[in-house]
Amino acid sequence: MNDVKRFSLVKPTLSTPFHIDFSWWKQHDNNWRVYLHSCLCPEHREAFADMRADQDVDWVDPETAEVQSVDGLQHVLITHCAKREDFLTEHTSLVDAVFRTLLVNGNSPMTPMELSKQLGRPGEVILRTFSGPQVYKGIRPCQS
Repeated sequence: MNDVKRFSLVKPTLSTPFHIDFSWWKQHDNNWRVYLHSCLCPEHREAFADMRADQDVDWVDPETAEVQSVDGLQHVLITHCAKREDFLTEHTSLVDAVFRTLLVNGNSPMTPMELSKQLGRPGEVILRTFSGPQVYKGIRPCQS
């Protein structure tokens, strides 16, 4: 069986949900952890300085009480650092702003229009940026 994920031939629209595809990012960018580390708040940047780069942590789903092993860096970024007021500013570049907004929302899929409302940037620009052949920071349309 071939597990390679391919892009859909269907062109994304303003109502197509996007998310951070961490598995794609891990396979295509050897520096992805460096970027995630740079997004950490000062407290966690120091805490993760000595932590193994790919260390998993146990996380308990608050709704199901199921324990799952998750990437520690991604987890602390989404559950703590992304909640800080200084995580996203009006000076943040579009690609970084979309990436950080997805993190703030727990990487729940969001359409360009939803992102536009949160960022105050045109949905059409967001769509053009993330629907082309270049994949930025693993942000891709959700596979149905």
